[in-house]
Amino acid sequence: MTDETGIPVVFWASETGTEPVRDWLKGLDKEDRRQIGEDIKTVQFGWPVGMPVCRPMGKGLFEVRSRISDGRIARVLFCFHAHQMVLLHGFIKKSQKTPKPDLDLALKRQKQME
Repeated sequence: MTDETGIPVVFWASETGTEPVRDWLKGLDKEDRRQIGEDIKTVQFGWPVGMPVCRPMGKGLFEVRSRISDGRIARVLFCFHAHQMVLLHGFIKKSQKTPKPDLDLALKRQKQME
């Protein structure tokens, strides 16, 4: 369980300082950003959280599951590192199964932190 301050949430940053998930979120419209933010907050303050908001993906990865405008589905892949929830990768899901390149990218970023 978390306390009333929740789990600290941070964006994964590349060696050059770019934050891909933050940049991805900025490219979405305001309502979509708000919904994804609410779902991240649900995980942050309610951990451990299960379906339908959060799902384990294996190898220490989890996904925040969001329904956004126009019936689209967004995912934010994250892990826990140094007592923080690290947002590794965000994308709009176009198929039922999470695409392997998206999982591989999140795993690569996770390994770069270790």
